[in-house]
Amino acid sequence: MPQVPQTFFDALAVRTWCGLALAALGRAREEIDAINVYPVADGDTGTNLYLTLESAYAAVEAAFAGHETGSGPAGTAGAPTPADAARAMAHGALIGARGNSGTILAQLLRGMSQVLVAEADGPGAHLDGPGLCLALRRAADAARQAVAHPVEGTVLTVAEAAADAATEAGGDCGAVARAAYEGASAALAATPGQLAVLGRAGVVDAGGRGLVAVIGALVETFTGEAPGGGPTGTAGAAGAVRVRVPARSEMVSEVVEAPAPAGPDERVDDASGPAFEVIYLLEAEDAAVARLRERLDRLGDSLVVVGGDGLWNVHVHVDDAGAAVEAGVEAGRPHRIRITHFAVGDVHTGGVGRPPRERVQRAVVAVVPGEGLAGLYGEAGATTVLARPGEPPASGELVEAVRRAHAREVVLLPNDADLRHTAAAAAEQARTEGIRVALIPTRSAVQGIAALAVHEPERRFDEDVVAMTSAAGATRYAELAVAERQSWTMAGICQTGDVLGLIDGDVAVIGSDLAATAEAVIDRMLQAGGEMVTLVLGDEAPEAIAAHLEGRVREAYLAVDTVVYRGGRQGALLLIGVE
Repeated sequence: MPQVPQTFFDALAVRTWCGLALAALGRAREEIDAINVYPVADGDTGTNLYLTLESAYAAVEAAFAGHETGSGPAGTAGAPTPADAARAMAHGALIGARGNSGTILAQLLRGMSQVLVAEADGPGAHLDGPGLCLALRRAADAARQAVAHPVEGTVLTVAEAAADAATEAGGDCGAVARAAYEGASAALAATPGQLAVLGRAGVVDAGGRGLVAVIGALVETFTGEAPGGGPTGTAGAAGAVRVRVPARSEMVSEVVEAPAPAGPDERVDDASGPAFEVIYLLEAEDAAVARLRERLDRLGDSLVVVGGDGLWNVHVHVDDAGAAVEAGVEAGRPHRIRITHFAVGDVHTGGVGRPPRERVQRAVVAVVPGEGLAGLYGEAGATTVLARPGEPPASGELVEAVRRAHAREVVLLPNDADLRHTAAAAAEQARTEGIRVALIPTRSAVQGIAALAVHEPERRFDEDVVAMTSAAGATRYAELAVAERQSWTMAGICQTGDVLGLIDGDVAVIGSDLAATAEAVIDRMLQAGGEMVTLVLGDEAPEAIAAHLEGRVREAYLAVDTVVYRGGRQGALLLIGVE
């Protein structure tokens, strides 16, 4: 459908641009995924860019929906101000950022929004051509500053070239956008000569290719015409340079060493790479984030931290996923934690001739209630989805996690009775995509821990599923929580503030003291026998409770072992498992 060209960069232009960019990435998504060889050849750059922009677009639409519909131009009564639309775009991208490329795109959008907020915060306000130039420059600078170790030949190079070309050309918004597109396209075509891994694969940088599509949508926003129009798989101004899209078997997951390091920000990678990608949103102060950057930079690489004003999106590749999450806990409040276990050959620091990226045979995807358990499950090789209190994941999030696991066979652990139907829907969707999925109806994270403990990828799939299901089924589960109001329960009437001990989902014990109630719950559970007690402490549980309960079990049940984990902000004060 033809678009009405926008004259200025205002709220309606932000809305139009986000919609056109989302459509452009939708069309280019598979192509971008196919040329994704840097920093990790995991074939998801196009998907991550699309999901990030989808979140930004949804936020902008929500901003418009929150105002009464008006017949006047954007910025008048009935529509958000340009600053409001920009804030929504930046926030939506930040909370929805996926992967390395999506995180950088979120910072690019944030950089542009900062100029709109500063220069167009009021009804009827807008940016003209010079203002758009400033926004593009701020975007490029902000993205480069967010990356711990910038590398040329990537989306950062493309963004900088777009800003340079726009500034040199000047003019109205249409002229500026077109110059930015041409500069970005030329820079994209040059990326194979800047990163040898791209040159060997015969492709341009995937993140840069996505940014060119986004800037092309900016041209269409201000001119009404899409630029270029070259065939899929091309790059360069107006699609003039054809770039071969390689077969999967040709992709190499490596980075070739740059010339000799000139400073501390340039590093030479060795022959092995981090095993996990860790991403989370973080509520923290600036000073804490600065310390977090330093710590994560020592733990791994591909570090990108974007955001501000108390909310950040953290992305890093590490070998110790738990340490990366713990660093976030020390800095502030991490949530929406996603941990992906890379398959063999997925690392980006391997030498020449490392095996290409292929699907692993089997993976485990698990829903976990707290940050600590996300780290624990991640270290065990599972791909995790964090379920925050009151905000259970949707089936789409579970499907995405199954895709991220990049396996032919997936064992899905919902770890919550209320998520069984959601998980079943996700499993069915994944099966239509050719992935073999087995759903084990775990009702608690402690059952998931038991299942994961007996998981053996080398076994036949059916045998592995049977063993995991048996281990989960043999684990009774309980949790301790505080009553929020007076209520009737299976154990009698509870009052506000009482400690409730729920066994297998039903209230079994009501008490006033956490330790005493926990002891009563454990005693009831061990009456039916057991060899192992698992305790998962929430962040509001007293520090001494673990040692107290361990001592109690050791004294009263000589043959029973106890293991303790820190669950973080998991909703319940304490989770208990007996197997």
